[in-house]
Amino acid sequence: MLVNGQWTENWQPVQKSDADGRFIRQHSGFRDRIGADNAKGFTAEAGRYQLYVAYICPWACRTLIALRLKGLEDVIDVCAVDPRLGDQGWAFTGRDGTDFDRVNGANYMHEIYTLADPTHTGRATVPVLWDRKTRTIVNNESSDIVRILDKDFAALATQDIDLRPAGLEAEIDAVNERLYGGFNNGVYRAGFAGTQKAYEEAVAEVFGTLDWMEERLAHADWLTGDRLTESDIRAFVTLVRFELAYYSLFKCNLRPLSAYPAVLAYLGRLLAIPAFAASVRPDHIKAGYYSIKALNPTGIVPAGPELDYLEPLRAA
Repeated sequence: MLVNGQWTENWQPVQKSDADGRFIRQHSGFRDRIGADNAKGFTAEAGRYQLYVAYICPWACRTLIALRLKGLEDVIDVCAVDPRLGDQGWAFTGRDGTDFDRVNGANYMHEIYTLADPTHTGRATVPVLWDRKTRTIVNNESSDIVRILDKDFAALATQDIDLRPAGLEAEIDAVNERLYGGFNNGVYRAGFAGTQKAYEEAVAEVFGTLDWMEERLAHADWLTGDRLTESDIRAFVTLVRFELAYYSLFKCNLRPLSAYPAVLAYLGRLLAIPAFAASVRPDHIKAGYYSIKALNPTGIVPAGPELDYLEPLRAA
């Protein structure tokens, strides 16, 4: 991580734990929005911003899906890091369909953070929305960036979709809260638990949330209302990684997704949407998660699993 702008130690997956070994996630430090009333001068302009992502990362892929759903591919550039996490965290290598950083010439993601703040202390995470004009980070919180793309760039969007429609905000917020604690972050709390107690608490919440989703989706196509919203993006990014990584590596193996027919059908509906399918690179997901030395010291990447619902991606 960075301490006062200096990289001080090899990358570690666990950011912080409580006294009972529960994984605690770091809060994002850059939280600006874009608009005419922004004090830092961030305004929606084509070609001004770059989005840094990793295809392994569910949080980053939320933003990729939102960008593509809104049709902002020609407005905001995307730069993808190598999926493998090395001693200095995310790197720009150009391997396996990833990118070099042609905007800032960085070798590692942590260099982007010190460009924005030479005294930054914290982890160098993705996604990051970067402003070329002022050479700084606008935002590094995925939930904010989804709303920036949805609302702040709406005038430049080529697709007419509202991911947070009026009248559904309260329901979306309630669903998002349930998804985050029990599922999106729940799998990490299970995978990075430091004690048996912390693991059992987390895995119970993971499968409790899957049970809740199964019941909800047995009578609806979407998690909120009668349309696709940002809640569906949140659910998707964890579901599509579940059997590729979380089931085995994170010990979330109480039941496979096949035990949840409504959830599995829902995942199939989402994968049929091009913006969702384009955010999934199974090889990146497996290579990235299985590069975490604390969980997989040999670095061996499993050959499977073979998942029928991912076959259309392989054919493409």
